[in-house]
Amino acid sequence: MSAIGLRTPVAPATGLRGPVRLLLRQHRRSLWAAGALLVLGIGIVVGLRIWVAVASSAERCADGDITRCGDGSYLSTYARSHTEGYLASGGTAVLLLAGLIGVFVAGPLIARELESGTYRMAWTQSVSPAQWLAARLTLPAALATAGMTTLVLVYRWGRSGMRSKANAYDLNWYQSGIHPALGPTAVAYALLAVAVGALCAVVVRRTVLSMSLTALVLGTVMLGLGKRRYELWPTVRHPGRDYPIGDTWHIESGMLTASGKEIYWQDCLPAGSMESFTGCLHNRGGITAFRDYHPASHFWPLQLVETGILLVLAAAAVALAFRVLRRRHG
Repeated sequence: MSAIGLRTPVAPATGLRGPVRLLLRQHRRSLWAAGALLVLGIGIVVGLRIWVAVASSAERCADGDITRCGDGSYLSTYARSHTEGYLASGGTAVLLLAGLIGVFVAGPLIARELESGTYRMAWTQSVSPAQWLAARLTLPAALATAGMTTLVLVYRWGRSGMRSKANAYDLNWYQSGIHPALGPTAVAYALLAVAVGALCAVVVRRTVLSMSLTALVLGTVMLGLGKRRYELWPTVRHPGRDYPIGDTWHIESGMLTASGKEIYWQDCLPAGSMESFTGCLHNRGGITAFRDYHPASHFWPLQLVETGILLVLAAAAVALAFRVLRRRHG
């Protein structure tokens, strides 16, 4: 018997390993670009911290002041003030990066193959439509999770160095340009972007239109959660006119009437001066002043609730994407 007759056919790769390896080869340039972007982000934060450390020789006070200590004025170094300004946009950068991930998944990764018909080649090589889509979800989700986690850790390190000074500018945890980059919400936004990109791609099946729709959906979710983030956890009410101490997120203020009805400051916004503003509240029946706020201890509850909402939306988008694919292709 010849050697040819004894040769055993090689079974095709099972599971997701084959499709994932194919994706890695097909999009290696994009992966290298993503890796370079990750290194650039890390390098920027590290470089800013080094810049501040070098410039600290000009600081004369423990709070970073370069003027005479205790004279009532405060002036930081050029490096410190600009570093704080750059870091104040860290959360915005994370959201933009998540948007890029979603647009890439929607366009080059899925919709382009559906539009051109090249997906048929994979489906004829022992790869089911579900495996094909699962590979295009698993790979970007894993890479996005690892990359976002790294960026969050580096950003938290960079921000903590600036927050160590008493007069740190514009780096409060609750600011919309910072909060998304401080915890698991960054990863959740990236996973939602992967899921929404896949859903838009299998529904629309057109590259440019899928990318545009993904950007629109993600932008709406990001903007909506950013505007209503303060409602994700109950606030704390502080009676009196004095402002709560600590790193607090002021939400609302006003007065309570004798019956307990709340009169908010917006009701007297046209009053003008503080005296007329207070008088307006009193004229409306206000007796006791109050302030509603989120203390620093609410950071993690707000982060986790927002993360949960994003993950639920991502899971729903993934389930719907598989359902649409199954209905159209079996």
